[in-house]
Amino acid sequence: MNDNILKNSSLKNIFRTLKYRNYRLYFSGQSLSLIGTWIQMLAMSWLVYRLTGSAFILGLVGFLSRIPTFFLSPFAGVIVDRFNKYRLLILTQVLSMLQSAILTVLVFTNVIQVWHLIALGVLLGLVNSLDIPVRQSFVVEMIEKKEDLNNAIALNSAMVNGARLLGPTIAGLLVAVVGEGWCFMINTISFVAIIMSLLFMIIEYKKPPKRITTPLREFKDGLKYVYGFPPIKAILLLLALVSLMGMPYQVLMPIFAKEILHGGPHTFGYLMAAVGTGALVGALYLASRKTVRGLGRIIPLAAAIFGAGLILFSFSDIFLLSFIILIFTGFGMMVVMTSSNTMVQTLTDDDKRGRVMSFYTMAFMGMVPFGNLLAGTFSDLIGVNYTVMTGGICCILGAFYFYLNLPKLRKYIRPIYIKKSIITVEDN
Repeated sequence: MNDNILKNSSLKNIFRTLKYRNYRLYFSGQSLSLIGTWIQMLAMSWLVYRLTGSAFILGLVGFLSRIPTFFLSPFAGVIVDRFNKYRLLILTQVLSMLQSAILTVLVFTNVIQVWHLIALGVLLGLVNSLDIPVRQSFVVEMIEKKEDLNNAIALNSAMVNGARLLGPTIAGLLVAVVGEGWCFMINTISFVAIIMSLLFMIIEYKKPPKRITTPLREFKDGLKYVYGFPPIKAILLLLALVSLMGMPYQVLMPIFAKEILHGGPHTFGYLMAAVGTGALVGALYLASRKTVRGLGRIIPLAAAIFGAGLILFSFSDIFLLSFIILIFTGFGMMVVMTSSNTMVQTLTDDDKRGRVMSFYTMAFMGMVPFGNLLAGTFSDLIGVNYTVMTGGICCILGAFYFYLNLPKLRKYIRPIYIKKSIITVEDN
């Protein structure tokens, strides 16, 4: 009896932010849409490698499809702070659906070429440079009690990784049986779910405060705020390192699946599903936490787990072993990303949230294209094994440096936690 009560209480705590109607609508619609997004991502990677057979081209396409996020996200943050986030989010979802629809038509008409994939990837990157910071900032507006913010962010990550778990598995089977075109069509249709959920929301329109400064001035103020506050700066620098050196292992996954594990698209799908499994577990673990306290220690530990997983995976040529290693790798990856997001959102002033989250996007997503390009280049020179291993070593070194500086960072974090009633003056 007591065990059942405990389990029900634990589940209620994990999913507590679903009590908010708007967030519940967003969660359900985005869950379906993200499955389609992951299906398209895997199918696109496999299509590029099938058309070219080149690790460099695979890395180049990944680079060009994400590079707009690096350059434009900081400026997009100014737009997010100036305009209605709800309307901006509807706009970005419609544009993303159109991009997927064009890709679907090109594949089904058998005219698809690599330059099409590059151009459409760049288009999606332009949309994502605005979409990601606006989505990150919009979560706050759907949560009435700010003490539930950490749970909402963790559930958001659980949603992403539930999709990461299902999407690649479905895509691997679809590519093997009916080809990439159906993957792109499913993604196009899936956008209807998130667009409809947004339209059904009841959003209290809050007119943005009148700005007396120029957008350029606001951009400079945001940059000064981010890099002048040591905790946020340290978190974003570690996140940038992990994204640059660690995350590009995913763009090389088709090579591991085909050349090292001697499989096909279904093998690729299973490997990505293993990452998604670990990441989902990590997100649910963070959702079960009732406070942001302790995340400062968790961030470097998770980064080290992620790095160690990459090192072990880089030299495994056994499918089952690789699958198991990737579960732990996905866990570490998601915990460091979500913990960083939660801490940054908690520490940030509300009037600067859009700009700060745009720099978070720059560190998280913007560094990945440079990593993809490096990974593709070095894979052709030294092999995919040593490339992924090097990335893992860099993640561990970055985690160790962050851990050494943690006592200094706590001096800046403590007053904010006291002000927001996360801790009391008497707490150590």
